[in-house]
Amino acid sequence: MKVVLALGSNLGDRESHIDRAIEELNKVVEVTHLSSLLETDPVGGPAQPNYLNAVAICESEITPLELLHHALRIETELGRTRAEKWGARIIDIDLIAAGDLVIKTAELALPHPLAYQRRFVLEPWSEIEPDAVLPGHGPISSLLSELE
Repeated sequence: MKVVLALGSNLGDRESHIDRAIEELNKVVEVTHLSSLLETDPVGGPAQPNYLNAVAICESEITPLELLHHALRIETELGRTRAEKWGARIIDIDLIAAGDLVIKTAELALPHPLAYQRRFVLEPWSEIEPDAVLPGHGPISSLLSELE
């Protein structure tokens, strides 16, 4: 199943943190496309440094929930702490979409509930898959235009 992951980092060697996260993700899924890095202002939360963001398209044989658990484990192994909501972070890995699945549980929401309004997700995703569609929201090119 095709899955879309968004990665971000705004502490330390941001590019290295994203590279390491991709290496670790490749142990559980096959990363088939990776966007270039995009520097963005933080959204919400306290004052903090700018982010580097990327989007990866992957092929996965595990369930979205299993992938979420792997992503959370990778974040922890790379040193992420969750002291403050929307606070600065070494690494953030968000599961944006998994095929056409729509899931809403206490643990997992797909597609990611805020992806349709996040330039730092839509812009790098559009770079590597310009015709992509976010389930329930439409073409990412249209969603990106609406943000401008």
